Amino acid sequence: MASNTVKNPDARGAEAHGAVPVARLLLDNGALTALVVLVAAMSLLSTDFLTTQNLLNVGVQAAVTAILAFGVTFVIVAAGIDLSVGSVAALCATVLAWTATSHGLPVWLAVLLAVATGIACGAASGALIAFGKLPPFIATLAMLSIARGLSLVISQGSPIDLPDPVSSLGDTLGGWLPVPVLVMLVMGLLTAGVLNRTYVGRVMYAIGGNEEAARLSGIQVRRQKLVVYALSGAFAAVAGIVLASRLSSAQPQAAVGYELDAIAAVVIGGASLAGGVGKASGTLIGALILATLRNGLNLLEVSSFWQQVVIGAVIALAVLLDTARRRAGAGPAASNAASGAPGVGHRWWSGAPLRLGVAAVVVAAVVLGAVLRGSGSSGSDTKVGLSLSTLNNPFFVELKKGAQEEAEAAGVRLNVTDAQNDASQQANQVQNFTSQGVGSIIVNPVDSDAAGPAVKGANKSGIPVVAADRGVNNADVGTLVVSDNIAGGRLAAKELARQLDGRGTILVLQGTAGTSAARERGKGFADGLAAYPGITVVGKQPADFDRAKSLDVTTNLLQAHPDVTGVFAANDEMALGAAKALGSKAGTSVKVIGFDGTPDGLKAVQDGTLAATIAQQPRELGKLAVRNAIKLAKGDPTRRTVKVPVKVVAAGSR
Repeated sequence: MASNTVKNPDARGAEAHGAVPVARLLLDNGALTALVVLVAAMSLLSTDFLTTQNLLNVGVQAAVTAILAFGVTFVIVAAGIDLSVGSVAALCATVLAWTATSHGLPVWLAVLLAVATGIACGAASGALIAFGKLPPFIATLAMLSIARGLSLVISQGSPIDLPDPVSSLGDTLGGWLPVPVLVMLVMGLLTAGVLNRTYVGRVMYAIGGNEEAARLSGIQVRRQKLVVYALSGAFAAVAGIVLASRLSSAQPQAAVGYELDAIAAVVIGGASLAGGVGKASGTLIGALILATLRNGLNLLEVSSFWQQVVIGAVIALAVLLDTARRRAGAGPAASNAASGAPGVGHRWWSGAPLRLGVAAVVVAAVVLGAVLRGSGSSGSDTKVGLSLSTLNNPFFVELKKGAQEEAEAAGVRLNVTDAQNDASQQANQVQNFTSQGVGSIIVNPVDSDAAGPAVKGANKSGIPVVAADRGVNNADVGTLVVSDNIAGGRLAAKELARQLDGRGTILVLQGTAGTSAARERGKGFADGLAAYPGITVVGKQPADFDRAKSLDVTTNLLQAHPDVTGVFAANDEMALGAAKALGSKAGTSVKVIGFDGTPDGLKAVQDGTLAATIAQQPRELGKLAVRNAIKLAKGDPTRRTVKVPVKVVAAGSR
């Protein structure tokens, strides 16, 4: 009976230090501790963070990553990896929109086909791993490419509108609860149920803990791996549908890189990449940490470049802690911990540093964010948010410089964010600006359709919006500041025809599939070229507005068409890549024409490497966008459309 009065030594230690159940809960869950610390720190650093609307924004912004991560949790618990979930999500959304909108299938059937597509993709990866004996990394990397390619093939590179019942998934219930958050919670409960209450879940832990032992115990390991990856594919399908509903369209280039965020959320939440460890609640917390970090750093006006550094550091440390945890678990204490048995001595407290490691790095990240804050222009209380489609392009870097110069001259605070060509990330940024209550928002859309829902949210909050360089569809924009891309495309066709004397064979390098700029410039060029029947387009490929990709694409096209006499590239970066591929032919026997008028492009024209560029004056565009945003913030009238002139800058011209 005496044994009944002996307290657990850990409990004595806890009482001696005044620990309470909440404190122990936090110490036992490093990810939860990190989230609590992160929320507290962001609340102190930004008065805009701890508001109902912003916290709901964090939930919405975490939803897609969390749903993907729930599926990836099954795979990681079973000691696998799935790099395909982002591409599978995009493919499933495209299948849904294509079948329902373009082919008139009932919405319920289109949704079932989308989910079946996800299951099929996951099962295919599982079959390659289980029966083809491919490493999970290779099998799912192959599926990543296949799914993305199929998404582009089905959509022809352009967004597809969603039917209204599916688009409503991006709305709210009762006017306050976002449906994506509700779907996220349901999928989280389903994940917890599968892991904790089903035979399949127990098998996942068994395979992840020791695959050979699981096989010897009678488990059909290969069959179960098919189930695991099929589940991951099904969750990816749901995530893709939720993402598309937020954007009101299926984007073939959506969810690029989301597989890395999903894996990071699982690991930050306490799962082990070695397998056998992981739970749904930890994954949810990991996804919330990533969303809170991004949201908070936006509110703190930290440079988008530094945001990537901070988030990368958090992910790296989480993996390092996973490694340390596994090493520490090699001894006898690990057996107790794994079995749920209480430790002895000070084992509970000795594990605290590892459990608090993620919290420590999050604190460091927030401190770094506070030090780096102020990337926007300082000045009066008037704040303007600017969301750029990408800063990996000199044109938009110049636009940003012009915007910052105008904001500084006007004494206005300008918060600049980089969407990295991700329509979903841009939607998050516009939501964050809305939560901040900025005076006005400038958006340079990744895609004109996908920007609509987020801009509608700003409209509802009474915040005026200026669209820069590209329009926004299905939403109210106070002013559109734009160069005429279609007219510019026609000018490019006319100039190329002039330099080729109306005869020749040419290549066309298109921009990122699905973007309005790529479509409009391509349409204008095609319309203009119709007047010159002596010129034939022998090759046409997208190079994503990227110089390196253009170099590769042009090199490949020249193998099939070595005698081309001209190249039209939808921006200067691609034109410069084409010129590099052409070598000495560029500017002599082959005329290359670009678009944008970037400093590098203009210099290449001056040097004779490019025959011409269609100059847009991006700095002036940025200045006019800020000028009109300030007027709208003050309630002053503006013109609905402000056009920045474009002109042909050819070799020898000034």
